[in-house]
Amino acid sequence: MLKGKVAVVTGGSQGIGLEICKKMAENGADIALVDICAPEKAQAAADTIAALGVTVRTYQCNVADSAAVADTCKQILADFGGVDILVNNAGITRDNLILKMSEADFDAVIDVNLKGAFYMIKQFYRPMMKKKYGKIINISSVSGLFGNAGQANYSSSKAGIIGLTKSTAKELAARGVTCNAIAPGFIATPMTTSFQENEDLKKSIPCGRFGKPEEVAGLALFLASPASDYITGEVIRIDGGMAM
Repeated sequence: MLKGKVAVVTGGSQGIGLEICKKMAENGADIALVDICAPEKAQAAADTIAALGVTVRTYQCNVADSAAVADTCKQILADFGGVDILVNNAGITRDNLILKMSEADFDAVIDVNLKGAFYMIKQFYRPMMKKKYGKIINISSVSGLFGNAGQANYSSSKAGIIGLTKSTAKELAARGVTCNAIAPGFIATPMTTSFQENEDLKKSIPCGRFGKPEEVAGLALFLASPASDYITGEVIRIDGGMAM
């Protein structure tokens, strides 16, 4: 399905990002894994992906640093000769009530989750436009749709991702480049470990369980595939019915 394509995935060393890398690799895409984590952790993820028979390269980069993003993306283009798919998955949380939330914690989440996606899109905008092909997939959240107490920074960043998605889609649609957002609900990842045994929370989800990272990866695969060529500017929830 993705044979001959190159996919860039930020935050690709664990959780949803790793599952997206694996799913795309299973379908033939070569992978550029971008993460701020220790090189040995990224390499362990890369080894798992490479076992699926594709080319994988890792790039240590803080997506909140525009200069670092520019250098990294330039290197990816040099290494792979082009990029077909960009998945902006890197994200952090710094939860607290607004009354107690520091400006530094608010800025840190906006810088990584929202500005990081903007920086990545900016670097691959022209190459995709010239190629007249590209799939941009931004990972938002249901928190960006209806907010969440204690997550003013995270919800704001993920709501911003939706606006960024729609603006990008409108700018690039005529050039054969699509841009869509995925809005997960509660997914069983290291980021949600503290919530996973909360039975009341599970009861608030119509499907009665947390989602699996591989389920989000399946949706990302669809949006990266030719099957989604006429879909752009959309926000697709994958939340077990939580935000119905």
